[in-house]
Amino acid sequence: MFLPHIGLSELEKECFSKVLPKAVTVFDSMVKEILDQVGGLSSQNTELCSFLRGILESMMQIIDSLSACVRHVCSLDELPYLDAIRSLPTCVLKILKDTFQHCKDSEVVYCGRLSLVADLLQSLFKAAYTVQKGLLEVLDRVSVDTSASEKDVSDIVTVIHSLLDICSIISNLDIALHANTWKFLIKHSLKYHSLVEEHLHHKDISTALCDNMLTSFKNCLEMAEQMQSSGLQETAQSTEQKLFQKSAKMCRFFGNALVHYIKEFGIFMTKYCHCFYQLYLQILSKFPPSLSAPLLLPGLSEELNAAARIPLDALLFQLLPLRAFAEVALQPDLKLVPEHELPQCLLLVSVMDQLGSQPEEVQRLWYTGSVFSEETHRLPLYEAVLNCFRTCYTEQRVPVLLPGVMMNGQAQDLVTLHQHVCVHLCASVAALPPDYFGLLEQCLVRAVLQADTHTALLAIDTWCFTARYGTAELCLHHALLIAQLVKIGTTESYQSSHLGLLLRRMAFLMTPTHQLQFVDHFPPSAMENLPVWSHVHLKAFSQETRSTIESGIIALAQTILSDWENDVYKLGKVNKMNLVLLGLLAVARGQTTTEEQRTETVGKMITQIWLRINPVQIKSHPVLQRTLELLLLISAILVKNMESQVILQALLCVEAVVSLKSVDELLLATLEFLSSLGNIFVPADSQNHILPRLSSLFRVLLISSSWLVQHHALDAFSQFAESTNHEEVISESLSEEETKALVVNYLSKTVRVQEGPSRLERLKMESLVLAQFNENLESDGDSVSVNKETNAEAEPCSKRPRHEMSEDDYSRHLQTAESALKALQRLLEDKSDKHMTPQWLGSRLEELHKLISDISQAKHSA
Repeated sequence: MFLPHIGLSELEKECFSKVLPKAVTVFDSMVKEILDQVGGLSSQNTELCSFLRGILESMMQIIDSLSACVRHVCSLDELPYLDAIRSLPTCVLKILKDTFQHCKDSEVVYCGRLSLVADLLQSLFKAAYTVQKGLLEVLDRVSVDTSASEKDVSDIVTVIHSLLDICSIISNLDIALHANTWKFLIKHSLKYHSLVEEHLHHKDISTALCDNMLTSFKNCLEMAEQMQSSGLQETAQSTEQKLFQKSAKMCRFFGNALVHYIKEFGIFMTKYCHCFYQLYLQILSKFPPSLSAPLLLPGLSEELNAAARIPLDALLFQLLPLRAFAEVALQPDLKLVPEHELPQCLLLVSVMDQLGSQPEEVQRLWYTGSVFSEETHRLPLYEAVLNCFRTCYTEQRVPVLLPGVMMNGQAQDLVTLHQHVCVHLCASVAALPPDYFGLLEQCLVRAVLQADTHTALLAIDTWCFTARYGTAELCLHHALLIAQLVKIGTTESYQSSHLGLLLRRMAFLMTPTHQLQFVDHFPPSAMENLPVWSHVHLKAFSQETRSTIESGIIALAQTILSDWENDVYKLGKVNKMNLVLLGLLAVARGQTTTEEQRTETVGKMITQIWLRINPVQIKSHPVLQRTLELLLLISAILVKNMESQVILQALLCVEAVVSLKSVDELLLATLEFLSSLGNIFVPADSQNHILPRLSSLFRVLLISSSWLVQHHALDAFSQFAESTNHEEVISESLSEEETKALVVNYLSKTVRVQEGPSRLERLKMESLVLAQFNENLESDGDSVSVNKETNAEAEPCSKRPRHEMSEDDYSRHLQTAESALKALQRLLEDKSDKHMTPQWLGSRLEELHKLISDISQAKHSA
C-alpha cells in the first residue's frame, strides 16, 4: 500500500532496509516454531493442526508481501540501480531458500502427517516460485558498471552464491525452476565477470555443474534402459519419453554451461581439473564401445550422444590449455578402475586430434611431458597413449569396435581399437612440428622395447608410417638404429623379437641405394651381424643385393660348420652354430625356384648337421632343442631336397622330445615340418620307417594339452592331408574317435564351446595375469637368453676339477653310445644300394669293437 508513494531513490532507505531484515527474522522464527511443534501434530490434535496451518498462512503472507515488493520494482519505468534495492535481493533470496528447504524436507518434517498441511505447502512453493521468477527479472534489469563499489560487488557475489544454494535445494523439486535458476546464475556470473571473478566460489560452482551434468546423464541412462526393457521406446509421446527428453536437455544444458564457465574463468579452474577429468571418464565409460555401456536402441543412443558426448568434446577443447588438466591426464602411475581404461585411451586420442589447431605453448605442454624436476611429473602425450593402449587388454580381444575414418565417400566402417588408435596416431604424426620428432622416436623406442606385444605392434605400425612419411634418409637412419639395437641385444629376448619385426618391415621401405649402404654397415659375412640378418626378409632387397647377402651368410656358415666339424662337433660350439642356423633360415625363406644352387648348398649343410644330432642328448640339453627347432624350420622349406634318411632322423629327434614340457616353440616348428611332408612322396623302401612315425606324431600332437599346439596341429594336419599322396597316414592318425571328431569339427569350422558372458570375465582375469607377467619380465631388466641358460650345460671348461663318476654318469654315456650304434644300424638297413656304404666303415667298426672289448676287460680287472 505504501510502496507507490515512495520514490525509487528513497525506496531502500525508507522501506527495504527497515522492513525486509525484520521480515527475514520473523520468517526464520516461524520455521523454527513449526519444527519445535510439529512432533505433536495429528488429525486428533485439531488445535495444534490449526496453529501450524496458521503459521504456514502467515509465511504465505510474508511471501505475498515480498512478491508485491518485487512486482513494484519491476513495474517502474526507471531502470533500477543496485543501491536503490540493495536489501531486496539478499532478503528475498534468504526467505526463498528457507521456503524451498522446508518444502523439500516436508516428508521428513511432518513424518506421515503431510496430508494435513499439503495444500498450504503446495501454495507456498508456487508463491516462492513466482517471487523468484520476478526477482530474477528485476536483477536482470539492474546495471552495475566497472566502477562499482566493493559493497556492490559483495552484493552481486552474495546473490550468485545464494542462487547456487537454492540450486542445490531445488534440483529434485522442479526441473524448469532448477534450469532457469542455473541459467541466470551463469548469465549473472558472466555479466559481471571482471568484477566478481576473484570473489566467486569457483570450486562450488564448477563441481555443482559437474555433479548436475552427471546426475542428469545417469537419469537419462536409467530411463532409456527402462523404456527399452518395457518396449516403450517407439512411443514418441509417452510419459517416459518426455521425461527422457527433459533429462537429456538438462544434461546438455549443464554441459554447455560448464564449457562457458570454464571458458570465462579458466585461470581459476586449475585446482578443479581432476573433477572435470573424472566427469569425462565417467560419462565416456557409459558410451559404446565401452564394455560397461548399456545396450540402447539407436534413437535413444543418438539423443544421449547429442546431450553428453558433444558437450564433452567442447569441454576438452577448453581444458587443453590448462597445465593442471595435462598433469592429471598424463600422470605416469595412473591407477584407474577397469571401466575407465578405455575412456582414458579415447580421451588422449581426442587430445591428439585437437592439438594440431592449438598454439605452440599448448602443444609443448602436451607433447614434451615434464621438463624440470620441480614440475609435477607428466608423460609425453605419445608415451601416455601407448601406455594407455597397453592397459586395454580386454577391449583389444573382445574386440571393441569404433567408427573408422570415412574415405572416398564410402560408408563409415567399424574398426578395432588397434586400428582406431593407429590411424589417429599416424594422423597426429603427420601434423607434428619437427621439434617434437626426437621425443616421438624416444616414445616409440620405449614402446617397442616393452613386453606387451600388442602395444609393440602399435608402435611398430606408427614407426613404419613415420619412416614412409619422412624422407628416404630418415628411413635409412631408422633402419640402421634398429639394426644396431638388434645386434647388441639378446637373441632370444622379447625385445629382440619386437625389434626384428620392425627391422623386417623397415627393410621394405628403404631405397635400393640405401639397402646397399645398409649391407655395408652390417656385412652378412661377419658373425656378429648374423642376429641382424636373421630378422630381415631377404625378398625385401633387390636381386643383386640379395645375392650378395646370401653369399656372405652361406660362406660364413660353411666356415663355422667346418670349424665345428674339425672340433669334433663339441657341444660348447652349438650356440654359435645356432646363430648360423638363424642366418641360413633367413636365406632359405628368401629363396626362389630359380636359385637351385644356393638351395642345394644350404641343403647339404643342413643334412650334415642333421646326421650329427643325437636324439638322446636333445632331452638333456636345451641348447640342442633350439638347434632342432631351427633345423625343422629350415627343413620344412627345403623338404623336397631332403633324403629319406634325413627325414627319418628328424622324426626320430622329434619323437625324443615330443613328451617334454615347455617345448611349445619346438613343437610348433615340428608341426611346420610335418605339414611340409605332405608335399613329397616317400620312397617305398623308406615308407615302413617314416609313415608310421608320421602318424604317431600327428596322433600325439592333435590331442595336445596345450590349446596353441593343438590348434596348430589341426591346421598342419589339414594342410598335410590336402596335399599328401600317403592317405594311409591320414587314416592311421585318425584311428581314435576323439581325434577324428576334433579334425572334423575344425574342417567344418564348428565351434565346440560357446562361452557367452563368461568370456568377458575370463578375458578380465587374463588381463590381470598377463599384466603381472609383463611386469615381471620388465622388472628383470634384460631378458635371459637361451644361451645364458645353457652355458652351464655346454662343453665343460678344461680346468674344471675332476669329480667322482656316479652311476648316472655311466648310464648316460652308455645310452649315448647305444643310440649312436642303433642310428648307424638303421642307416645300413635303409640303404638299398650297398655300394653306397663308405669303404672305411668296416675298419672303423673293427676299431669300435676292439674299444668295447678293452672297456669290458677294464671293468673285470677293476
